[in-house]
Amino acid sequence: MDFPSLQGNGTEHIPTFLTSLAIGLLIGLERERNPSAKAGLRTFALTALAGTLSAMLSALTHSPWVLGLGLFSIALIIVMAYFGPKAPEEDPGTTTSAALIVCFLLGAMVWYDARTLALMLAIAVSILLYFKPELRGWTRELSRRDIISIFQFGVLTFIVLPILPDISYGPYQTLNPHQTWLMVVLISGLSLAGYLALQFVGQRYGAPLLGFLGGLVSSTATTLVYAKHGRNEAMVQLAAIVILIANLVVIVRLGVEALVVSPKSLPYLLPVLGSGLAFGLVGALFQWRSLARNQDLPLPEISNPTEIRSALGFGLLYAAVLFFSAWLSDQMGSKGLYAVAIISGLTDVDAITLSSLRLFETGKLLPGQAVTAIVLAFLANMTFKFGLIFTIAGARLSRKVAIGFAAMGAGMGLGILFML
Repeated sequence: MDFPSLQGNGTEHIPTFLTSLAIGLLIGLERERNPSAKAGLRTFALTALAGTLSAMLSALTHSPWVLGLGLFSIALIIVMAYFGPKAPEEDPGTTTSAALIVCFLLGAMVWYDARTLALMLAIAVSILLYFKPELRGWTRELSRRDIISIFQFGVLTFIVLPILPDISYGPYQTLNPHQTWLMVVLISGLSLAGYLALQFVGQRYGAPLLGFLGGLVSSTATTLVYAKHGRNEAMVQLAAIVILIANLVVIVRLGVEALVVSPKSLPYLLPVLGSGLAFGLVGALFQWRSLARNQDLPLPEISNPTEIRSALGFGLLYAAVLFFSAWLSDQMGSKGLYAVAIISGLTDVDAITLSSLRLFETGKLLPGQAVTAIVLAFLANMTFKFGLIFTIAGARLSRKVAIGFAAMGAGMGLGILFML
């Protein structure tokens, strides 16, 4: 491998060392403000420069031992400072020690033409160091159940997903274990983000955020919970707002799923989703005007979205919907696909959306067919939820929700007409 070498008097490398100095000063600036830190601006600046110098000498001598010796020297200095004389109550500075080692390595990265990445990492390190109180407070807010959710998502993503074969099976080549589980990870990740935020935020920021987070985790569960609260006359307006916002979030979720799974579908899908979202927001704002702002907000009781059983259930549903969509589309044309979209969309919009996007991405569906299937699934899902609301809460809440639901449906319908 060819390494950079000094030419002339070496002044051409001044920008490299200035970048390294900037990285050290950036991280050192945060440590200088921390009274418990044993290292500040000068120490971090010198450490970054030491990393760049070690990398330069290592390249010139074609010996990686020089860089290793530099890192060892920094580590030795840290150990000596750690075990040196100090007051009993003095912080041992473990975080600062780790930051010094990172700073040295970032300085080395700058020499090896990774300046942009080194600067990005330096900014990230500075942010992590600066927001220690907020991060500590956030972790204390997490319950045992929340931590289990994070661990389970890690299992789904970093243990199960890598071992699944990325090979398509079946008569229509639709059953791909890796791709199927990737969709599970996507949906679980979106739901987990909303779930943790919901536990952390709670009732602090009112109905809009509560409806947004509830819809991010499970719009059906949120609709069910607030339909029950909507039986109380004093809670009808609040329940309507939260339900409408939760279902507007479904449209946003569909856009995110399209962005991840099939970016080339966005020009066809975004006008439809955008018009449905815009019309639905108007309907929600119509209800928001008369909402009493001082009402208590009950939290929706939503289960952990990353449970293995839930993940397996969604994976099986996605695989089944994908297979039957391909099969019925082949046997009956678009009518078969739309039938699957309506039936599966009654209880879950994500499965048919991801299936349609996947079939579109592989060339088995035309753009109009994929978009129509997604819209039909969304409309079927809203119809199912409206039935739940009417059955549980009665006509009063149903009338208020119907305005927003109708606006979303009308907006999507106009979007399809525009697309055609």
